[in-house]
Parts: sequence; structure tokens; C-alpha cells
Amino acid sequence: MIGRLTGRVVAQAEGTAVVDVQGVGYEVQIPMGTVGRLAADPDGRVTLHIHTHAREDALVLFGFATEADRLAFRTLIGVSSIGPKTALAVLGSLPADALARAIASKSLAELTQVPGIGKKTAERMVLELRDKLPQGSSTMPVVPGSAPVAKASSADLLAGALTRMGYRPTESDRAIAALGDRVASAPLPELVREALALLSK
Repeated sequence: MIGRLTGRVVAQAEGTAVVDVQGVGYEVQIPMGTVGRLAADPDGRVTLHIHTHAREDALVLFGFATEADRLAFRTLIGVSSIGPKTALAVLGSLPADALARAIASKSLAELTQVPGIGKKTAERMVLELRDKLPQGSSTMPVVPGSAPVAKASSADLLAGALTRMGYRPTESDRAIAALGDRVASAPLPELVREALALLSK
């Protein structure tokens, strides 16, 4: 089983990256925003943490920017009704630490903004993932009795998501300004996709 790949990202499409490792191109399924969060070495190589999914008809590689994201993916696919595609969508909107905070604070509103996650699935996630996703260091810790996610504005949520993906505050501010009035009305996953498209130009 492949556990890690280090090489250059030579092609990228929505949800997929091709990583060249010494002349061999590995096609890897990735959550949205993963490439932007990867730190390259002086030779332009990045490291993806890999989950190898073996099926009867294919061997599929799923890649993640951090070990925590890979652990979160493996935990997510253990939840009934959540498959690899949905787990990638979750981590594309909520990297591991943000997902842990949403689960700990029982933020169904944030979880149901992920494409493919309805209220019942969100409730099941809160029930089954409680205490299974350790929270790392964060500038926005969950305080018992508080609801920081619910009080944050759409612009704050979008800025936080882009920052967790590795973008600088100035870059997130530029994307938010370019999105204009949509920031106040569009769902967060759509805003993140549109911001990433703007920042990739």
C-alpha cells in the first residue's frame, strides 16, 4: 500500500492531481484546496499523505496535505452513508481541525453546508465522530457554551477557510473583495470554490 508520495504536481483538475515521482505520474484524488496548502521544497516537490483504496476493479489513491486530514478521511468513511467522495467534499470545505471543531460544537449548520451532507447525515456525524477527531492548535478554540462559528460572518468564515488552506491574509482579502455581494448570500462551499478559482489565475 502507498502511504506517501513526494514529487511535483504536474497536472491538476477539480478533485484530482497528478504527482510526478521520478518519472512516474500518480493520479490522486484530493479534497478541494489541497494543492494550495502544500509546502514545496526548493526543487518544487510536495508531499501528499496517501490513503490507498483497493477495489475489485481499481486501485484509487486519495491524497491529503496533512496526516490529520488523512486520519479525518479514514474516520469519515467509517461513518455509515459516507463514502470516499463525500468524505473528500467534507474535507474540501472543512480541513481536519475545522471539522473537529464543528463536530465538538455540534454545528449542524456548518456541516450541512457541505455538498451531499443533509441534516440526518450531519447528526450522524456528530454522534459517531464525537471524541474521534482530536483538535489541534487553533486561533479559534471552541469554548464550552459558546458558538463562535454561528456568530462569525460569511466573510470571516471564508477568510478562515482560505487561511487554513495555506493562503495569506492578503490573498484571502483580495478574493473576498472580488466576490463582492456574493459573500453575504452564497453558501460557503460555493464561495470557497469561486475564491480558489480567482486565486489560481
